[in-house]
Amino acid sequence: MAHKKAGGSSRNGRDSGGQRLGLKIFGGEEVVAGNIIARQRGTKWHPGRNVGIGRDHTLFALIDGRVEFQAKTKGGVFVSVRSMTEAAAQ
Repeated sequence: MAHKKAGGSSRNGRDSGGQRLGLKIFGGEEVVAGNIIARQRGTKWHPGRNVGIGRDHTLFALIDGRVEFQAKTKGGVFVSVRSMTEAAAQ
């Protein structure tokens, strides 16, 4: 008979939950002012026109409109919100 208890059971079971990062709204979708567009660590996506950035680098819409992504030099991606009147004019 073994005189040791089966190992491992009390030392396992620690893991943090997912942080739910990433894009919440994709290109071409309509947003309302205040909607969160992306949650991120650092600036994977940069704020463009009519997009604000929070303390934790969350991107959010400043106006109602449609989300657009623009790739810039050196791999930077900017997220903008174009108002419906702007989009209709073009």
